[in-house]
Amino acid sequence: MAQDALPLFPLGVVLFPGAELPLHIFEERYKEMIGDVLRDKSEFGIVFASEKGMANIGCTAFVDRILKQYPDGRMDIVVRGQRRFEIILVDEERNYLRASVAMISDEEDEASDLIRQRVLSAWVKLMVMEHGGMVEEMPSDSRPGLSFLVAQSIPDVDFRQQLLSLPSEKERMEALAAYLPSYLEREKLTRHVRRVAPLNGHAKHATEVTEA
Repeated sequence: MAQDALPLFPLGVVLFPGAELPLHIFEERYKEMIGDVLRDKSEFGIVFASEKGMANIGCTAFVDRILKQYPDGRMDIVVRGQRRFEIILVDEERNYLRASVAMISDEEDEASDLIRQRVLSAWVKLMVMEHGGMVEEMPSDSRPGLSFLVAQSIPDVDFRQQLLSLPSEKERMEALAAYLPSYLEREKLTRHVRRVAPLNGHAKHATEVTEA
């Protein structure tokens, strides 16, 4: 295994390039890993893991800032996503996982203007729903990595992993354009049920609303 093998941090989340992720480091093996990363000023890989196993495509991250260090070595940190990678071979020789990886470059294929506008329109509706008002700053529909910015608002880890694995911005934007309308409808219904349930005091009524 190469000396510069990428340290791996399997988590139940999917990190996107450019996105921030707060982490509380408490396990001994990850204290060691983050210590090595900080010492070497290097990246590590965050890869989605669940009871089904570990994904083979992840995102590298670097420690953007340290929020707090505890006497026992625990840390609160914020990391930022960098580059997508594919795992080639896993190395279990250290206390924490490492892997030989291949970095993934985007295919140069952009989404159509119509698709970008549909995605942005759905994203604005989602932001208004979540924050209860107007969106203060609208990203440009030609912004690099727009798909990853939009997908930050989607909690579905399986869909996020699917998006991370797609080879081009065009395919990611098309996937978002297909996914967001039904996601918005589900969110509207969920929020409606949350609003009406405390008012009637009967779980039966809330169930009836959901089924409608």
